[in-house]
Amino acid sequence: SVSGGLGDTQFSFRLRQSGGQRTAHYEDDGEYNREAPLTLQRESAHYFGYVYFRQVKDSSMKRGYFQKSLVLVSRLPYVNLFQSLLQLIAPEYFDKLEPCLEAVCNEIDQWPPPVPGQTLNLPVMGVVIQVRIPSRVDKPGSSPVKQFNQENLLPAPLVLPSIHELDLFRCFQPVLIHIQMLWELMLLGEPIVVMAPSPTVSSEMVMALTSCLAPLRYCCDYRPYFTIHDSEFKEYTTRTQAPPNIVVGVTNPFFIKTLQHWPHILRVGELRMSGDLPKQVKVKKLTKLKTLDTKPGIYTSYKTFLHKDKTLIKRLLKGIQRKRPSEVQSALLRRHLLELTQSFIIPLEHYIASLMPLQRAITPWKNPPQIRPFRQDDFMKTLEHAGPQLTCVLKGDWLGLYRRFFKSPNFDGWYRQRHKEMTQKLEALHLEAICEANIVAWMKDKSEVEIVDLVLKLREKLVRARCQHLPLKEETLQRVGLYIETIIDSLPEDLQTVLHHH
Repeated sequence: SVSGGLGDTQFSFRLRQSGGQRTAHYEDDGEYNREAPLTLQRESAHYFGYVYFRQVKDSSMKRGYFQKSLVLVSRLPYVNLFQSLLQLIAPEYFDKLEPCLEAVCNEIDQWPPPVPGQTLNLPVMGVVIQVRIPSRVDKPGSSPVKQFNQENLLPAPLVLPSIHELDLFRCFQPVLIHIQMLWELMLLGEPIVVMAPSPTVSSEMVMALTSCLAPLRYCCDYRPYFTIHDSEFKEYTTRTQAPPNIVVGVTNPFFIKTLQHWPHILRVGELRMSGDLPKQVKVKKLTKLKTLDTKPGIYTSYKTFLHKDKTLIKRLLKGIQRKRPSEVQSALLRRHLLELTQSFIIPLEHYIASLMPLQRAITPWKNPPQIRPFRQDDFMKTLEHAGPQLTCVLKGDWLGLYRRFFKSPNFDGWYRQRHKEMTQKLEALHLEAICEANIVAWMKDKSEVEIVDLVLKLREKLVRARCQHLPLKEETLQRVGLYIETIIDSLPEDLQTVLHHH
């Protein structure tokens, strides 16, 4: 684009993976995804693109400009790590071209895989980037632990405080007084357009919005930077159906016309440094969104369920006056959003935990009991004595917010994830119960058919436990394997041969 942005620009985008390859997961996906925070899991159907773009005047070029992008594509949402990596590689690449990339790729090929909870040293171009990969067991809201193993590092490492966290405060500065509304819109998976002056502001704002539900996973689609050339352009701009559950970031004023029918439009100006207080954008009626010179603001008719948190806003504004560092302001904001999300989600967690069968109902020779169904009305009844009011000072219509939430993809995603984890837990408890059981006594009065049936069932359980990486000790799995051998050995020889080959 020749849109005046001279110099170097960095931004991110996200794109759908084309069909056909969907199931070809990486081997370690299951393991990584089980230990990584939900918000940092590898995506199976989307890629992230991290871009470093340079545009400078150059009379030797036909168009009078040198214009080139270096794009790093990954399934991982490590925006800080990959953008920092590009800051090292791209300027060298623009100078030295392909040989430089080859050398870099060779180095990156040697990097260890990201293991949640580990601090990695990643050498590239004479620098060592040091990062800690967050883990699901980290306490939410705690800062990454700084661990240094300086022994074998010759150059001083470039330490990244986080692989993925943005400067939330800088991103949300012009909309601080509406943070409550934005959090609700994200929680409910509402369609939002972010109109920004540059791809950088667009992608940072969209990524900041999707991160503000942590530790809850934002389960809808989002496009940090979306252009008219994207293959989904027609799909998103059609007026014949309701807009999809998605947050799109755009810079082209053309979108003001084509996306006028979307219910929430956030128009932001240039993001300034976090030192000065930007004008807070106003909430305006969608009908005001007519012209291309539309003022910054939130164009929506949405009424929030919860009241504004005035104390938070006062603290942040005071922080600006006192020139409090941006990372401190960001930490305040992140903690506030975290506490808000936790207040909302804890009652749901309590209720879903109550649907798990009792441990004593799990017996070795019967299929494990089912998890009871999630009944929205039953859940709503629990709120009176165990609702968000216990942990959150915010007043408002919490019940209305839950009712809307149940219709959103975020509830669906949360529920499926929880249900899957509970099913795996049941499966694991069942295998443990089988290990504790006296199999020889059970076999005494059983027919060969029943015994063969048990062998086949146990085998299937064992395979499933290994494929799904169930939360089990290795010795439990080995004992089940041993059981199977013992049972087979007790059978007549012809059956033994068949089962060993099966």
